[in-house]
Amino acid sequence: MELIRCDAEHIPAVIALYHKTLAYLEQTVNYPKWNTEHPGDSGVVDAVGRGEQFICLDNGAAAGTAVLSTDPEGYYEAARWSVDLARGEYLVIHALAVDPDHMNRGVGGFMVDRCIALARDMGFKAIRLDVVPGNIPAERLYEKKGFSYVGTADLQRNIDCIPVFDLFELNL
Repeated sequence: MELIRCDAEHIPAVIALYHKTLAYLEQTVNYPKWNTEHPGDSGVVDAVGRGEQFICLDNGAAAGTAVLSTDPEGYYEAARWSVDLARGEYLVIHALAVDPDHMNRGVGGFMVDRCIALARDMGFKAIRLDVVPGNIPAERLYEKKGFSYVGTADLQRNIDCIPVFDLFELNL
């Protein structure tokens, strides 16, 4: 497996992966409360344009995807982080998804491990992220990889069905 930064040629595969994941979540439990707008097609195109969209390839097939950014997309200052860092000093993982056909094969763990390595290589002091409360699979994955829960906060995203988020960090 490999985790690489997406370019324009990866956009259809990433969009298809998010659509497939959303269909799977709608048939099972939609822990992250995703919908057609988030993560949406235009968001993928924008993230690729900013160099923030990554794809996990397993023997050439799209097995997972995530956005790595310095923008927390919300009021992260509301949290009680263990270390006071300014935006730009930490990396944020957004919209990490594993293709349903690749679930339970270590793809998510591989992706998080690679995100940690990339963050270290790029000189970030921490990785931070938010999870919809009750998204047990995501919480377990991040805790297994050494992330600590730092609390729940209103990130002022104005999403009616998600008024607060659980926050996690890994200091590097």
